[in-house]
Amino acid sequence: MFIHVVQAGDTIQSIAEYYGISVATLILDNGLDDPDNLVIGQSIVIAYPEITYVVKEGDTLEDIANSFNVSVIQLLINNPYLSERDYIYPGDIIVIKYPTRGHITVHGNTVPYIDKAILRRTLPYLTYLSVLNYTATEEGEIIAYYDDTETIQIAKDYGVMPLMLLTTLTIRGQANIQVAFDLLINEDFQNIQVDNILNILRTKGYYGINIAFEYISASNLQLYEEYFSKIASRLSAEGFLVFVTINPTLTSSGSNILFERIDYSILNQLAHNITFMDYQWATNTNPPAPISSINNIRIFLDYVLAYIPPSKVIMGMATIGYDWELPFLAGLSNVSALTLDRSIDLARDMGAAVEFDSVSQTPFYLYTNNPHGTPVDHIVWFIDARSIDALLDVVGEFQLLGIGVWNITVYNTQLWLVIYSQFEIDKVLL
Repeated sequence: MFIHVVQAGDTIQSIAEYYGISVATLILDNGLDDPDNLVIGQSIVIAYPEITYVVKEGDTLEDIANSFNVSVIQLLINNPYLSERDYIYPGDIIVIKYPTRGHITVHGNTVPYIDKAILRRTLPYLTYLSVLNYTATEEGEIIAYYDDTETIQIAKDYGVMPLMLLTTLTIRGQANIQVAFDLLINEDFQNIQVDNILNILRTKGYYGINIAFEYISASNLQLYEEYFSKIASRLSAEGFLVFVTINPTLTSSGSNILFERIDYSILNQLAHNITFMDYQWATNTNPPAPISSINNIRIFLDYVLAYIPPSKVIMGMATIGYDWELPFLAGLSNVSALTLDRSIDLARDMGAAVEFDSVSQTPFYLYTNNPHGTPVDHIVWFIDARSIDALLDVVGEFQLLGIGVWNITVYNTQLWLVIYSQFEIDKVLL
């Protein structure tokens, strides 16, 4: 796999010719909506299959899978356009295998109202699916927002393990630290909560729970350990798996990387695996900064792997961009969330060239618009194929279990191409 960064004068035809790949393949693999208007600095992924097959009259996906001793899911992984098709046709080129360099676990997060076409297109790339639909209350009750029955069943159909994601946040990401505190100090509330969790798991058909710890610190660590020990003991006895997602809140102060330095040993013993994930919501009150930083992640992993074996660690990946008005004034400046595709579209619309920060391994660009006749400067930070590939390199370097994707409600073609062209995706239900 190669990542080409568009230079001045590049066209989709010149890039395809340089890498010896068809224009149609390049457009399809990268999900390019406007291939004739590439953005300077935009990333284009070139992936070379190892084995392909040309469909013949009468072929079915099942026949092709059986003849190459692979699963139909593997064909859907390597050929994402098939998820949108009811039939295959003679002459179609089916990718059977890419020259992958190992296996990877992929943990996705979603809401139950995700567009089901996007869900079905994404599930081939996932090992686990956590469904954000449940908010814990201070008295042990659990608020459910939507009917998640169909989402759970579809996940199982694709060999993906569905997990109940429990958090004290609302489904829109509103925090409530008081709820977390009340639960941590009251065993009666905890017992009520465990009973409610078990009822949901049994009724809905989840395989386990993924509990999000948003406010963990050295000062309350013991309370979290006692709380989680109770849940893990009860659920494990009933045959359910217990996962933890922790927001490490990595920030930079000059040359220093700041995060809560705590001993994760006990949580490691209790959890099936641990995901470190910085949730990214549509609202953002923080000043302009890279969406994520590979440099910060490396420093964090150097610390945390002293307490957790790498084979149990999943590192989260943001799938969002933000557009900040400049100069930034907290509480006053507008900050808009962007999908990864929209981040490129906006650069094209504004005539901006994408730059790249080598420390964080993330792209950004500047532009100026005139919404009310007055020039307003903006800076946009997002992630692209280079950022995704850099995180995958970290997974390999540190021998981590895998990556977590927040969130999967918007499909990004390049994201999955970078992953599946380099790794076999683990399936725990197939």
